[in-house]
Amino acid sequence: QVQPVEFGGGLVQSGGSLRLSCVVSGSAFSGYTAGWHRQGVGNARELVAAITRDGSTHYADSVRGRFTISRDNAKNTVFLQMNSLKPEDTAVYYCRVEIATGISYWGKGTLVTVSS
Repeated sequence: QVQPVEFGGGLVQSGGSLRLSCVVSGSAFSGYTAGWHRQGVGNARELVAAITRDGSTHYADSVRGRFTISRDNAKNTVFLQMNSLKPEDTAVYYCRVEIATGISYWGKGTLVTVSS
């Protein structure tokens, strides 16, 4: 069973930093693509950043240069380092992993609130 679980959300002031972690159950994590998505109030869920099994990364234009996605395959964990946070980054952040068959598994999300 593949189950992502997110950690690290919270309240931070504008300009601050947070680091999100997503721990994924299962033994084949190194073969998964992983990503972080977010959904603010009244907004559609959007891709924030993704990392492939070979370490290639992709970022939304709105976070490029401020956020960094990384992974530790030995710990079945994907990270999202968020710097220079803005109030518009406020959202529930979800971890998603995609296995070799193309099926995606989602975590339940962690709330990030950035105060102005």
